[in-house]
Amino acid sequence: MEPRIQYAKTADGVNIAFWTLGEGVPYVQMPQLPFSHIQLEWQLPGYTHWYERLAEKRKVVRYDGRGSGLSERNVVDYSLEAHMLDLQAVVERLGAQRFVLLGSFTACPIAIAYAARHPEAVSHLMLWCPWAGREARAQALWALREGDWELYTHAAAHAALGWSASDEAHDYAAFLQECVTPEAASAIFDALAEFDVTSVLPQVRSPTLIAQRRQLAAVPGVEVAKRLASGIPDARLALFEGASLYPWYGDEEAVLAAIDEFLGDRDPAPAGAEAPAASGVCTILFTDVEGSTALTERLGDAKARDVLRNHERIVREALRAHGGAEVKAMGDGFMASFPSATRALECAIAMQRAFAAHNETAGETISVRIGLNAGEPIAEHEDLFGTAVILAARIAARAEGGEILASDVVRQLVAGKGFLFSDRSEVALRGFEDPVRLYEVRWRGEG
Repeated sequence: MEPRIQYAKTADGVNIAFWTLGEGVPYVQMPQLPFSHIQLEWQLPGYTHWYERLAEKRKVVRYDGRGSGLSERNVVDYSLEAHMLDLQAVVERLGAQRFVLLGSFTACPIAIAYAARHPEAVSHLMLWCPWAGREARAQALWALREGDWELYTHAAAHAALGWSASDEAHDYAAFLQECVTPEAASAIFDALAEFDVTSVLPQVRSPTLIAQRRQLAAVPGVEVAKRLASGIPDARLALFEGASLYPWYGDEEAVLAAIDEFLGDRDPAPAGAEAPAASGVCTILFTDVEGSTALTERLGDAKARDVLRNHERIVREALRAHGGAEVKAMGDGFMASFPSATRALECAIAMQRAFAAHNETAGETISVRIGLNAGEPIAEHEDLFGTAVILAARIAARAEGGEILASDVVRQLVAGKGFLFSDRSEVALRGFEDPVRLYEVRWRGEG
């Protein structure tokens, strides 16, 4: 059954059509401009199954951008700011304080700009086949719109599905023609050609997954995705086989599995693990595999996943043994919470010793950074938020592979418990005005 169409009004008075499917944390999938029609896409193969699978674990939110689909078409402003107003209107209409945001291809600059401006709202950012500035290959395809509209839509359909998809491309070309008028498409493309958000990449604070198809040639490719992954802090890169611009065309299950892993969708915590506390002091621990992007590039997706599974096994075994609660897994890292700073440090040391033991015999070694901080985070939707969490993540990012770094708060909480610390002095951490004093936890060779 098709979801019910609803409307939200933007701050500049434009009516935006949207629907929701499922329950749970909002997962907002932005329109791939200028082609969007949230009702007609349900009649095409692929879309329906994709949305239903996503909605098994979360509330999927889908909307048409201004000028397309069922949204108001009599508009003239297609600027970056205007498109952000569309997104803002929908999430405000839903009352969504915090949500997952997916931008695909042409929507990526808008998603990046919104996440940079609203870090408190975007819990996770996903960018599919992304670009951030003026990319030559994309503009070469867009330039075809100046000629025959029907010819352009057929070319765009083939480019999006893969040039071997001849039968499906005819239906998709007809769909594209229904999404938007040629005049509006031209105006939107003209606006898109001016979008450049490369300067705000370092301002994105949300965990970010950048997904790219290896053989996709008609739009910005792997090299662009790599540049974005290196420019956004806390970003990870996932490469998929295929030449389709649509995530559900081809290896849909692999893409869905990557999304689940990135968002931390997993089985309930094992018996004995304590849930994140809604109030009171707890200790936050982050792990991060050093050089995970390079590892994937060197070994390929499948072999790199085998290596990362060992990281996941060691971390989860240590959490079970020391009473830690897994808050979320992030592909090449974990976030966990502990009711006790002593348990958290014992767990961190156990992890590093287990990784060291693993590396003695492993063909591919695992070098892991660990950072800890303590405070009173905010619990919401089985996740933890707030300054204490952000600081713990920044501390982990500051560590080298094989190191454990802790804040002074953690050091004071375990005073007299036999842990050994080395003063690493005060350091400047992104997002914090005052320097933060860090301590290295010594774990090699101590009993």
